[in-house]
Amino acid sequence: MARLFVDTDKFSDGEGPPIVDAYHSALKDLVRRKFDEAGGHWNDFVFGKAQELITAKDIEAVEARLLATGHRFTVSAMISQRERPEAYKAVAGNEDAATFSFEHADAKVEAVDAQGREARGQGDNVVQNAKNTIGVARYFRNNDNVMDCLNNGVPDNTIAIIDDSGGTLTAPILEKFKGVICAGGTIRSHLGILTREYGIPCLMNARISGIREGDTVEIETSGPAKTGEMYQRGEDGSVRIWKHVKK
Repeated sequence: MARLFVDTDKFSDGEGPPIVDAYHSALKDLVRRKFDEAGGHWNDFVFGKAQELITAKDIEAVEARLLATGHRFTVSAMISQRERPEAYKAVAGNEDAATFSFEHADAKVEAVDAQGREARGQGDNVVQNAKNTIGVARYFRNNDNVMDCLNNGVPDNTIAIIDDSGGTLTAPILEKFKGVICAGGTIRSHLGILTREYGIPCLMNARISGIREGDTVEIETSGPAKTGEMYQRGEDGSVRIWKHVKK
């Protein structure tokens, strides 16, 4: 069978959970079979015949085998679970935004300090800024949240808390945010790139607990920015997120 680039990709993050590894293997086997059928050079296949030989039905068949095992995907955008509940895990908290908060098990939580700040988590800083960013936490988890701000404007000092690392959900209003806390992705994710270009302080891969809509939060954007090399080496390098507690 044909060898693929990913078979010798030195930058690969390695194997994931067995079910995910099996899914990736099934996709690789599909590409190998179609490449062998096509014959010729790899570049000709990728930029030509692959578009005809690998069909949506082929991909759907691989996915169907995965879902038949009981596996469900974890969403990176709330719209995925809404449109395909049979394929994605249910997401808690979308029903009552006023009382919802992300509750990550590994969020670093500490008691209130002398400045009235209660540590409520950490994340990967996209760009190091001169000072920390303070604003009001507001969750953006679905299209309804975005449409409300398109119609009525983004409230001042909004620090958006987002599931979606893709950046598509909040793109229409992104430039109005004072800061962003994203529960997924890395500094190289679409949202990380967009916020960097707009000059908006942002933490990716955030793990937070006990931050609710309307809380005053502070993100340590004055801390060092995470680098791609740090991900490769498995280094943490995260910066802190605080909730301001009224005295």
